[in-house]
Amino acid sequence: MTIDPSSAEQPAPQKSGKKPIVALFNYGGGMRGLLPAHFMQKIEEVTGLHMSEMVDIFMGPSTGSILNAALNIPSPHDPTKPKFKARHMVRFYEREGIHIFPRDSFRAFRSMIHDFNNRTMRIEQLGNLLKHGHYEHANLGRSLRALYGRHKLSDSLKSLIVPVYNIEGSTLQPTQEPGDTMSSPVHNVNTFLNEGGHALWLKNIKFDGALDARPPQQVDIFDAVMASTAAPTYFPCYSFPMRESDDAPQRTITGIDGSIFDNPCISYMGALRRHVPADRDLIIIVLGTGYFNRSYQKDDWNRFGSLGVVDPSNDMPLINIFFYASETALLDSFRHEVGKNLFVFNKSLVSGPFVRDYPNTDIDDASPENLRRLKNFFEMTLEENRHSFNEICEILVKNNDELRKMVKSEQKQGKTLGIGNRIKNKLMGK
Repeated sequence: MTIDPSSAEQPAPQKSGKKPIVALFNYGGGMRGLLPAHFMQKIEEVTGLHMSEMVDIFMGPSTGSILNAALNIPSPHDPTKPKFKARHMVRFYEREGIHIFPRDSFRAFRSMIHDFNNRTMRIEQLGNLLKHGHYEHANLGRSLRALYGRHKLSDSLKSLIVPVYNIEGSTLQPTQEPGDTMSSPVHNVNTFLNEGGHALWLKNIKFDGALDARPPQQVDIFDAVMASTAAPTYFPCYSFPMRESDDAPQRTITGIDGSIFDNPCISYMGALRRHVPADRDLIIIVLGTGYFNRSYQKDDWNRFGSLGVVDPSNDMPLINIFFYASETALLDSFRHEVGKNLFVFNKSLVSGPFVRDYPNTDIDDASPENLRRLKNFFEMTLEENRHSFNEICEILVKNNDELRKMVKSEQKQGKTLGIGNRIKNKLMGK
């Protein structure tokens, strides 16, 4: 969210002749998931390929996990191809958004009631009302079940990483590595945060040459995504069964939104880095949902007081800081590690010459007007990053396995049409 698109540099030369690994991170953000959906639709239109034919690893929480999982569901007619294109996901948000986030007059008064209830008196009825998720989980569940059916995490076409925060830490067991004893430093690292909630990566790592590629957890894609989208105050937490492996005991995960802890920096450091060989290039594409990180003047912060820093009428400044702090802390290290192979398509929702026509920062605005604003915001972001967009399309076409095999075959036969010309022809529709 806080990564500046202008900071993304051009790709560095490959470390070896081996195929680079392409990872895609889609941010969370509810209805603002339309932004990466529009971006991916445009990429597929330009390249003529599916995202799963070009990307090796799909990462991201919440609404990003909805997109990532859907684009990796195998087609019932050809299990090697995806069931959905990105344009189907654009239609999904436009069609299902109003059912997932129905317009409700209570929503407009929720912040006011919460403020009144906290500051003046304790009204048990209001307290009980506010303890429940505002939106019906069943509505989201029906929409997602239609996408994923009964597919397992192990069915994903490409590597898929779904972040979930498990609030019931007591269900977790410390990991035990060979040679790990009660007194070893490794054992202490594994156990010192064993109490309380835990970040959980649900992973199916299957790209060629992946290190430490263990079998994926036994879990339904539907359950993984339902948990990763359980945004606090919008939906209740979501419990589901999971096995670490075929012969492991079943345990229950009680998950809330993966956006609680996840961002591109964390996904790279916490879930992906260990699997990438040192001799392979890693290209990371980040598709944002707009960010609204703000700065605050000292006098304003002090004026907020103890309750004002979490007051919706002040845009909840403390929550805003918590949401972005870890990303800003890791950003320099992330840029240094990934270097020139980082491509970011994102834009601030709270600054710019056309801010009055920007989409709502709320994640639950599915109104036709906000859908229009989201489309316009995507087009503005695209135009501001047109050069990088064209370059990443070329990189993605190069990463298509079938095209690479075709070019190698032609090279062996002594043909002169190189991959560069072929890609240009592809991008120009020839």
